[in-house]
Amino acid sequence: MKAPILITGGAQRIGLALTKYFIDQDAPVIITYRTKHDEVATLEEQGVKCIQVDFDDPQAIESLVAQIKEHTPQLRAVVHNASSWDCEKLNPDHNALFDNMMRIHAKTPYLLNMALASLLQASEDGADIVHITDYVAEKGSPKHIAYAASKAALDNLSRSFAAKYAPHIKVNSIAPSLIIFNDHDDAAYREKTLKKSLMGIEPGCQEVISAIELLLNSSYITGRTLAVDGGRHLK
Repeated sequence: MKAPILITGGAQRIGLALTKYFIDQDAPVIITYRTKHDEVATLEEQGVKCIQVDFDDPQAIESLVAQIKEHTPQLRAVVHNASSWDCEKLNPDHNALFDNMMRIHAKTPYLLNMALASLLQASEDGADIVHITDYVAEKGSPKHIAYAASKAALDNLSRSFAAKYAPHIKVNSIAPSLIIFNDHDDAAYREKTLKKSLMGIEPGCQEVISAIELLLNSSYITGRTLAVDGGRHLK
């Protein structure tokens, strides 16, 4: 039996697209989600192991790890996709905001990587950890300072864990810029955002899926960050 792929935040947007992709590849999938909705029920019907998790709960990691280990003795990959696009403007409690961003984007992946290492090492087909970071991890963001800092921390974790777990577990980051718009994004916002990259398009989730497939298929890439940003750094 194939070892499952764990995707945090696997029931919406890029995480959902990635989950559906692996379903189509007949790969067993485990996902985490915060709020149950119709899509979760559909995934469960398709054989996906769906685990409800609120990473604000201090016991969340321990409970999640226990459920994963009860479900499977090995993992092919862990994709850290769970994220929160939060900002200082909407959160006057900057102390809480910073802690929350670091907990979601750095502390949670750190603890899961440590706790699930034995399951990844048990995979007979090799194993991967993929951190979904962000373009702003490199550049910073005056409007999302805590968010950018936490994604930069996640990016740095890739290098530390790559060195720690080599050669069996490869650890890399993917740093996207615009991938897909939200339904509520208006025309003016979309036009402004598209102008930020050289390519000037909304590429869709397949770009991230292709990057993850590259990393999973490689036997050599580790401790690196793949930029999926349409050349935004050159604008």
